[in-house]
Amino acid sequence: MLQRRSRLATFLSAALLAGLVGLVPSTPAQAEPDIDDVKSRVDRLYHEAEQASERYNDARLELGELKRDLKAVTSDQARQDKRMRAVRNRVRDAVVRTYEGHRLSAVGQVALSGDPSAFLSQMSTMSAYDSLTDQLFDSYASEVKALGIRLQATTRRTAEVTRLKDRLAEEKSTIESKLDEAESLLARLEAEEREEVLSRDSDRVPSSVPASGRAAAAIQYAMAQVGKAYVYGAAGPSAFDCSGLTMRAYGQAGVGLPHSSGAQFSSGPRIAASALQPGDLVFYYSPISHVGIYIGNGMIVHAANPSQGVRVSPLHSMPYVGAVRPG
Repeated sequence: MLQRRSRLATFLSAALLAGLVGLVPSTPAQAEPDIDDVKSRVDRLYHEAEQASERYNDARLELGELKRDLKAVTSDQARQDKRMRAVRNRVRDAVVRTYEGHRLSAVGQVALSGDPSAFLSQMSTMSAYDSLTDQLFDSYASEVKALGIRLQATTRRTAEVTRLKDRLAEEKSTIESKLDEAESLLARLEAEEREEVLSRDSDRVPSSVPASGRAAAAIQYAMAQVGKAYVYGAAGPSAFDCSGLTMRAYGQAGVGLPHSSGAQFSSGPRIAASALQPGDLVFYYSPISHVGIYIGNGMIVHAANPSQGVRVSPLHSMPYVGAVRPG
């Protein structure tokens, strides 16, 4: 009897507990974001945005070359068109002289034709052809063909410029999307935790860097920018991206660099990590999408990301690829 009562009490207690549990809301409270996890995700998003930014920089360089090429072929086309019209006028004059005093409607049509292909077609079927010099006719035919080639080149370059502009717009959209996602992650953190994420891996700015010549001028400029903002595609004076900072720094030293980390990797001889000297450009990730300036003692100055701006960091704080010595 006592055993049955014990079992009944156990059953009622379990039922009561189940009822109470049923009254508790089933939706769990949102877990606080882990700082290390947020830092890792934010760093990844910033890197993905920087990759898109450097592709954007590469595309801008390519667009500039295409525009210069387009200008050249357009000018070439205009010159060819002028030569073609000059030859056409000589052919017309020859036709008029040949049939001067005669009433031939075909001659009038040929002389007034403004279309090179139609003009050439009419000329080839006229009985007057035999009376014209072969050299003059062949010259005109060659000029028409040359003009067609230049027109095709102009059309092709124009289409390439359009496609490249579309690619630039896509990369810009990717940059903005990744940046917004990173900012959204940071917004979930309390101010104190956010500051901890953003201040990690910060290093004291050295008071002096042993360098001379062009390297010293570049380092001096870059170090003077520490604390300034990181903005994708920027090259100073108030904000920079990674290749914008190195380009501007070496520009102050009289060395021209392209605004692209990938292109800057070809700006000088390759330097082994064991032979690094202050002023060498150091590159990160594969494919290359980040660049900084080595300042000695295992440190670099670089435009890091939108949260950290221009700063001093350890040489191996990112996946190291190689170095070059510009100049």
